[in-house]
Amino acid sequence: AGNYGFQAQPMGVPGGFVVPPVYSQPTMDGTIWMPIPPSIPNCPPGLEYLTQIDQVLIHQQLELLEIVTGFEENNKYELKNALGQRVYFAAEDTDCLTRNCCGPSRPFTIRIIDNLGREVITLQRPLRCSSCCCPCCLQELEVQAPPGTTIGYVVQNWHVCLPKFTIQDEKRMDILKITGPCVVCSCCEDVNFEVKSVDETCTVGRISKQWTGFVREMFTDADNFGISFPMDLDVKMKAVMIGACFLIDFMFFEHSSNKHQRAGVW
Repeated sequence: AGNYGFQAQPMGVPGGFVVPPVYSQPTMDGTIWMPIPPSIPNCPPGLEYLTQIDQVLIHQQLELLEIVTGFEENNKYELKNALGQRVYFAAEDTDCLTRNCCGPSRPFTIRIIDNLGREVITLQRPLRCSSCCCPCCLQELEVQAPPGTTIGYVVQNWHVCLPKFTIQDEKRMDILKITGPCVVCSCCEDVNFEVKSVDETCTVGRISKQWTGFVREMFTDADNFGISFPMDLDVKMKAVMIGACFLIDFMFFEHSSNKHQRAGVW
């Protein structure tokens, strides 16, 4: 638990790992959590934090064993607001065989925890084909909040050269579109994925892969992302945008452990 920067006694959550409840006080490693917001009617529990922010910074934690051996570990992430306060903690829950055999294309479950130790968002990515020759079996991510209640989907759209996605609500209605650059390469600069209206005439947000330096980019798969969205956007769609960021990370920026190459899924 000390590695997560938590202080309180642990509580169990589904998936076989332990996440303790925490409070909005500085922890031993100096982490400060965002103060707990009041509950809001008709808002999924734990998503109240998202009503107060228009930006989320996602920092993947470095795994020493993975760096030294190339053995793929479950990814862990801090989600922070613009003030640097931790909003959520996210942990991948995937078995060892799947991680190391399927690499970045693996199906996964990511559990997102708030500062009370509650699992407030669950991201589930099924195993899908990673070839551009199979447009009938493209990538997809389901977002649940709370766990067990679907609030939206991120669906890859086939395109000959551009990475494109659609954000859908729980009824599979299209809400937003995401379009990335033709060449997804993080070389000394940020890589931006524009979030647009359904008709793609208006830009409403952005998901950015941030350049973290040559050494870190070459020898680790610990990436940093920034997500911006309108303050008044539905909190459910904000949560789905967070899910889209994780899917983009795995598809385009997660290292292959044994080759240390960037993965590109079209």
